[in-house]
Amino acid sequence: MRIAIHGKSTGPEAQGCIRDVFELLEKHNIEAAISSSYQLDLNEKNFDSGKLSTFQLGDDLSAFDYIFSLGGDGTILDTITYTSKAEVPIIGINLGRLGFLATTPRNEISEIFDRLISNDLSIESRSLVHVDSNQGLFQPHNFGLNELTIVKKETSSMIVVHTYVDGDYLNSYWADGIIVATPTGSTGYSLSCGGPLVHPSMKNFIITPVSPHNLNVRPIIVSDTSVITFEIEGRSRQFMVSLDSRSQSVDDSVKISVRREEFEAKLVRFNNHKYFDTLRHKLNWGLDARN
Repeated sequence: MRIAIHGKSTGPEAQGCIRDVFELLEKHNIEAAISSSYQLDLNEKNFDSGKLSTFQLGDDLSAFDYIFSLGGDGTILDTITYTSKAEVPIIGINLGRLGFLATTPRNEISEIFDRLISNDLSIESRSLVHVDSNQGLFQPHNFGLNELTIVKKETSSMIVVHTYVDGDYLNSYWADGIIVATPTGSTGYSLSCGGPLVHPSMKNFIITPVSPHNLNVRPIIVSDTSVITFEIEGRSRQFMVSLDSRSQSVDDSVKISVRREEFEAKLVRFNNHKYFDTLRHKLNWGLDARN
């Protein structure tokens, strides 16, 4: 078995976690490598990551069986840019706050290794959003797990986002912006803007306006076999486009299209972690004395 390691957290808890990981790797005689960016961050905190081999963004990780993501949900979003077409299954160790994607608590690391050795796990496939543009946005890693967002920048005025689905005109959204979310991303920014929760096994995109001026404009769900295109205008010529945790500034000459990515993200789930349990726990459903 070969395991890759990537993370963003470098505080005391993260260092304690990675020490445990190193010890368990040695105990089970598992070959491992660490991302060069994470190794550098840890070294700056005087943490000795040993003599592990390193890998960089863009390297082919298909020789690895799993990749550990040490951090929060944002770290998993970053880890997916490393796994890319290799679709290496990601094990998210939650060192952040919410932990909606990184569902495994830090204190279960020993149990995780036992389950890995015995293959007591399942792997969920999550669809990704792919972004094309006439300005080469986010290339070569122009894909994301959660959402694409187009929002106004440096202005209090609304923008207008002309939206088309498979070439058919959908609507001109007068709003602060617009979100195209995957089912996985339906629990993120889209949810906070009034979008619906969509089970991650569904094959859909959720188009959610951000603070629309017309109150009867609501989110809409379309098939992820569709290609969604946008044209943007506003009093300011500058806008912000975000793909998961990455952002770029664009002007009104940008043309953007969204479709489903050809490959998927693979998330490892252990049998004691269920999606609906995560929903109830993370969203505080049922916090009532009657329950």
